[in-house]
Amino acid sequence: MTLAVLYAGPGNSLDPADAARLVDDLTAALRAAGASEVYRVSVGSEMATLARDQPVLLCADNLVAHPSLLWTLATEPAGRTTALVVADPSGDLRDDRGRVGPAADGPGTARFAGAIMIAPADLPVLAEAAGQMRSADDLLPALLANGLVPIATPVRLLHAEQVRTPESLKRAEAAVAAVDEDKARLRLAVKEKDDFFTTYAVSSWSPLVTKAAARLRLSPTAVTGLSVLFAVAAALGFWEASRPAMVLGGLLLYLGFVLDCVDGQLARYTRTFSTFGGWLDTMADRAKEYAVYAGLAAGADRIGLPDAWPLAITAILLQTVRHMTDTWYGALHDEAAARPRPQATAGVGAKLSAASNRVQGDTGSAAYWLKRIVVFPIGERWALISLLAIFTNGRVALIAIVAWGALAFAYTLGLRSLRSLSMRVGVLDTVDTMRHRDDGLLTRRLLSRAGWPAPLALAGLGAVAALALVVALLAGWVGRSDKLVLALAAIVVLCAGRAARARHGGPLDWLVPAALRAAEYLLVVAVGLIGRTPPPVIFLLLFLLALRHYDLTARMEKGAPAGTGTGARLGWDGRVLVLAVAGLAGWATLGEALLCAAVAGSFVDTMIRDRRGAAGRDRRSAALEDHRSPA
Repeated sequence: MTLAVLYAGPGNSLDPADAARLVDDLTAALRAAGASEVYRVSVGSEMATLARDQPVLLCADNLVAHPSLLWTLATEPAGRTTALVVADPSGDLRDDRGRVGPAADGPGTARFAGAIMIAPADLPVLAEAAGQMRSADDLLPALLANGLVPIATPVRLLHAEQVRTPESLKRAEAAVAAVDEDKARLRLAVKEKDDFFTTYAVSSWSPLVTKAAARLRLSPTAVTGLSVLFAVAAALGFWEASRPAMVLGGLLLYLGFVLDCVDGQLARYTRTFSTFGGWLDTMADRAKEYAVYAGLAAGADRIGLPDAWPLAITAILLQTVRHMTDTWYGALHDEAAARPRPQATAGVGAKLSAASNRVQGDTGSAAYWLKRIVVFPIGERWALISLLAIFTNGRVALIAIVAWGALAFAYTLGLRSLRSLSMRVGVLDTVDTMRHRDDGLLTRRLLSRAGWPAPLALAGLGAVAALALVVALLAGWVGRSDKLVLALAAIVVLCAGRAARARHGGPLDWLVPAALRAAEYLLVVAVGLIGRTPPPVIFLLLFLLALRHYDLTARMEKGAPAGTGTGARLGWDGRVLVLAVAGLAGWATLGEALLCAAVAGSFVDTMIRDRRGAAGRDRRSAALEDHRSPA
């Protein structure tokens, strides 16, 4: 339930009849957006008394806007505070990665349109700021001054305007009437800034599919399920490996990617969001991609092409570690926008940040698209796989994925590391650090007691040690029977747990989770090489570990509660210990197979517990709503 509040807009000199009609229109629009009650209050102290247990949508009583804009505010997917803003090169606000802040240095990029949804967690900020407001013009500045960092809801193709005179009212109503709201909403369901392939080969026609799905009353989750089926069918075609099957697989993969875009567009078009749906979309994206890697490797292996499985193992390891850096760099950037600090104005990092911002602002230019393509986003990955599968074979596709992926990883890792130094903020210390490190009982109860500093250095050293072991094994510098080297590498990796309790607030500590993933995954490969474990078993274990670690990041990104299953008992440290013991005992294949069962069982256990917990929360929420509703 949402509480809507109309407040007196600034400088309103409308005719009383027009003003009353506008209030009636806004009240109807707010109720259609989901407001349970609509009140009128004065700007200032009255706002401090608003409800503390439900979202509050504040709207100026002189706002002329498409009703769907208020609906968009009321249905913010993650339940965050969000403000309606209009692009304005001379505005007093800045929009930094979708977050609104004051334009402290020079002109901004946007201005406030007069409506803001306050999340329950931010209502104390509203109460604190209410006493500082003298007029409606002070509403957003007072909130920002008290530390609020709302998400931007841009007007874009629609129209929103605060009117002050009868003439401006007529112009605004004419501007609203001139726009086909449904067509605009459908177009707005497409991401504003997407990747090159997605923009031109998918989003140019996917709104037609989105509209059809809405008419068929399909849910976004159902569309996600369809995209999974298409990707699995493509993987099976790649496994069959005949030319017709490869061509069909490439086409199915492309269509599956279209559906992968449509599920998000459908959610935005129908304003149908759920925490589970967002989590499922993220998990399905990764599972589909890695199932395709397996299909390509199995098909290439079936027709006698060597090294297909090692390439698939390299691809899944590289892509998962890179995704961990993507997630945590994004979180770091959001933290920098939410807690702006004086950034370095000199040095390589500052210059790179300035150059990146210039390129990002030059939408559609050659430099803009080159920057988007070189990082090898999912659209480009799936396009490359589809084309190479159709015209070549699975091994060539995997070689291309590994080669381009490695270059993209090196490029993004280097530039982001330099840029993060200039941001001067940390992010891993703002969350449950041990949970996102995936520390198990061994680290939580024993290793972390050492209290060592430098968590990134130790995690990085573990990754380097595991990588050196893999390289030495592949190059023949170390024999498969030389167990001492395995023991030493495992000890170095486990030393990363001794810094688990150290503060992870350094500007580069966002790399710790990725370094721990790299160390663990590389040790899986090393033990598999020592024990001559079948490559599909190694790939399966990496696939299951990747799902576990994507689950951690997806819950953070989608605002889902922490898992309640048993996964944290083992953790990366426990799995490394099991791998080392199995490798030293000569039971590498058995050890990795048992870990597959343990990780899969933990994942399923977490899902079952979470679904039960969600059902219980839904029942309690429904009971609370019934209690609030008048008889």
